[in-house]
This record gives sequence, C-alpha cells and structure tokens, in this order.
Amino acid sequence: MIVWGGETSDVGFNTGGRYNPSTDSWTATSTTNAPSGRFSHTAVWTGNEMIVWGGITDNTNTTNTGGRYNPSTDSWTAISTANAPSGRFIHTTVWTGSEMIVWGGSPDNMTVTNTGGRYNPSTDTWTATSTTNAPSARAVHTAVWIGTEMIVWGGNNDSGWLNSGGRYSPSTDSWTATSTTNAPEARDFHSAVWTGTQMIVWGGEDNGVGLNTGGRYSPGTDTWTATSTTNAPSARFDQTTVWSVWTGSQMIVWGGTTDFSNGMNTGGRYCAPTPRPTPTPRPRPRSFPRPTL
Repeated sequence: MIVWGGETSDVGFNTGGRYNPSTDSWTATSTTNAPSGRFSHTAVWTGNEMIVWGGITDNTNTTNTGGRYNPSTDSWTAISTANAPSGRFIHTTVWTGSEMIVWGGSPDNMTVTNTGGRYNPSTDTWTATSTTNAPSARAVHTAVWIGTEMIVWGGNNDSGWLNSGGRYSPSTDSWTATSTTNAPEARDFHSAVWTGTQMIVWGGEDNGVGLNTGGRYSPGTDTWTATSTTNAPSARFDQTTVWSVWTGSQMIVWGGTTDFSNGMNTGGRYCAPTPRPTPTPRPRPRSFPRPTL
C-alpha cells in the first residue's frame, strides 16, 4: 500500500510511504523529483506506477501538476501540464487500464467545473474530455470505472446537492446521462463501488444531514434499485474517511463522520443480490405435437 501527500495546519506534504503487510513494515517514498506538497489530490494505480494529480498546495492555490511514482525504483517522473485540465481539488480520477481520467472538482473553492482530461502515461499526453451532454458541474461526487465507461454520480454544485450523473465513454469521447428515476436522494461526500454489474452508492450527506441510504445502478438497463436500510450502519459522510471496497461478493463500508470533526470506527458489510438472468421460454410439454405445414 502506498500513501502520499496530505496536510497538517494547511501545509501540504510531498512525503509518503510504502507499507508491506507481509512484514508489517514501512519504507519512505523518495522526495527526489516528487511533486510539490499538496492535499485533496487524487491518485490511481496503473499496475506498475502510482499517478498523483491536482490538489491544493497551500490552502489557497490549486494545481494541475502531478507525478508518477515507481515503487520498484523508488523514483518520481513529472507528468506533462501541456493541455492538462485546470488546477482543481475534490475532483475524481479513475484508471481505465491505459489512461487516467480526471473529471469535475473545484478550481478555487468557490466554483465547480464539468471539465476533465484523459492522461496517457505511455505518451505523457493529455486529451480533454468532451463537455457535450456532460453532467452539470460539480465537486465531491464519486466516479467508478466499469470496463468501458466511467460513471460519475452525485456531488454538489453552486445550487445544492445532486442525484444526477453520467456515463463517459473514452472510446467515443461521449456522455450519456444516468436516469434519476428511483435514484437515491441527492448527496455529496458519499462512497461508491463497482461490483462487476452494478454501481453501489451509499452514505453521504444532504444539506448537512448524514445518510445511511443508497442505491444500486445497473448501466445495462439504466435503472436504480434502493439498498436496504435494515441493519445498515448509522448515517455518515465524508468520502475521504468513509472507506468502501468491493470484495467480489460484498461492499464493506467503514469509518466516516457525522459532523466533519468526530470520526467513527464502525461499519458494515452489504451483500448485493446477484441479478438473475431472464429464463429462456420453453414450449409447454405436449403429446404428439402436430407439425405446421
């Protein structure tokens, strides 16, 4: 596990560490050529490198810089800023298998954006994401990669909380809106996972009120199904502290806060029903069926 960056007293760090669970030991990450200190940035794992991008450098200025960290050589490589998205924080990133997609967020803690970019580490180049039919500008939303598309959902904009979203296809550089019929209530600071067939969103807050509700979104049918609240963990939010992971059969959520100050050490496991295939109709049994001529 690699951790990097963060802040204390509004001062960003450019330090980090690699944790090896087999030896229960830490190794510091190099600071040579590392990106400048920052917080509220994002990171993705490519299979051999960690890419960090964006964030706030001094509690005032956002950045559109980043770096690629190779743990096998303990070395950093700066990523190009040519054609990169504008600096921002509380945005989202996903890894597609060949590109990092950055989308949304806030450039200045006062406004939000619906712009983004695709970064290709093999060529060190950026390509802007289309804004045609893109979801409305937002921050503190969630994003998941489903194999062919990125789904973004929820968040907050200048007018309030959102329960809308969109699916972005990098192969066609196009957006498709997600249905709002039966969608969970508007929220931000929630969490989301991809199960292989559905995106599950859970928790978050709406106008300062924590939530313990959620929904399962099926992109194949563009439909939502509410998640059960029976035995659900207590309401909580803050996507940076409400951890959610998909194990292959369950979503595990843990932590969070009810007021941005007091952390929680509780959680729960949610088992999403596996969608059943529609059975193939079979002819009714009959005696001596007569052929049609």
